[in-house]
Amino acid sequence: MENITDYKEIADIIKDKGGDNFKFCYQCGKCDVVCPWNEVRHFSMRKLVREATFGMSQIEADDVWLCTTCGKCSKICPRDVKQVESGIAVRRMATEYGVYPPTANPIRSIRSNISAEGNPFGEERNKRADWAKGLGVNEFTGNMEILYYPGCYLSYDPRLKKVAIATANILNKAGVKFGILGPKENCCGESIRKTGDEELFRHLAKENIKTFVDHGVKKILVSSPHCYHTFKNEYPEFMVHFEVVHIAQYLSELINKGRLEISREYGKRITYHDPCYLGRHNGIYDEPRNVLQKVSGLELVEMADSKEDSFCCGGGGGRIWMDTPKGERFSDLRLDQAVETGAEVLVTSCPYCIANFEDSMLSRKESETIEIKDITEIIQEVIS
Repeated sequence: MENITDYKEIADIIKDKGGDNFKFCYQCGKCDVVCPWNEVRHFSMRKLVREATFGMSQIEADDVWLCTTCGKCSKICPRDVKQVESGIAVRRMATEYGVYPPTANPIRSIRSNISAEGNPFGEERNKRADWAKGLGVNEFTGNMEILYYPGCYLSYDPRLKKVAIATANILNKAGVKFGILGPKENCCGESIRKTGDEELFRHLAKENIKTFVDHGVKKILVSSPHCYHTFKNEYPEFMVHFEVVHIAQYLSELINKGRLEISREYGKRITYHDPCYLGRHNGIYDEPRNVLQKVSGLELVEMADSKEDSFCCGGGGGRIWMDTPKGERFSDLRLDQAVETGAEVLVTSCPYCIANFEDSMLSRKESETIEIKDITEIIQEVIS
């Protein structure tokens, strides 16, 4: 009887932490069919759901930490089990007890870094705006059109700083009055929340919201779909509402209003990768394609899995910080799909996707290489 009582208590904890929808699962197994993990190894979301329903979740097991929160299972579920939200509930319990398997151990240092410096890299906070030096980018004031929030990866990662620079150059070219907050901003908190650290997420959110309000921010431009998702869909939990726009949307707006002129050709075949948090989670598919199709000489071809069926890069749900063995990387399979189209360039609009694709490129044969570009890097090349 003691074990049964323990299971019931665990089931109640999972329910209290947001996993109540587990009980709606009737074990059809559709989630397992669409889960990208089953392209590289055996993994059963259906089993995790069943175990959580009865309080039998093994929080020390790797499986709890595999989900990339790509959203494919939620889209196909006939019972609205909300596997992503429910899976995070189990992680919240694991985080509370400080239980991490070896593969998830990096989260410990990530938490410390974010707590200390406001970013997962542990880089000095006062260097957050260094990428903008010499670009004529000013600190945001309330009379500006928009706050540009580049996020952690674009602020610190050497490869992704190029995306922030391209974005600033485009905004300057379009005559957009914008600014940044640099050291005054924190990580948006989206990914650390998906690892189950609700307390740290709420701290980051409250700090950012206070900063935004104090500076008179009304409209926020982001480069990361993860920042977009959390500012637009999660920060309203704190009774605030900012207008949030992703750069792919804003580029479309600037071009359509005649503020940004595309004057050069881009004579290459490209394919576009839909990031999970821009596409499946937020329904933004058309704007990036519309922007690319306005570029003269550019040929856009679709991959085998595109739009709502896009294949996850593997970086969501905090997986960007965890170790994934070679042979189990989703980004390797996605690059295969891109190369199969005959495209010369793989274009996307998410820092996690770019980081994972660039990492996968290191192990490919020279004959299988493909350029990895953010959509802003393409547009920067073709504007007058």
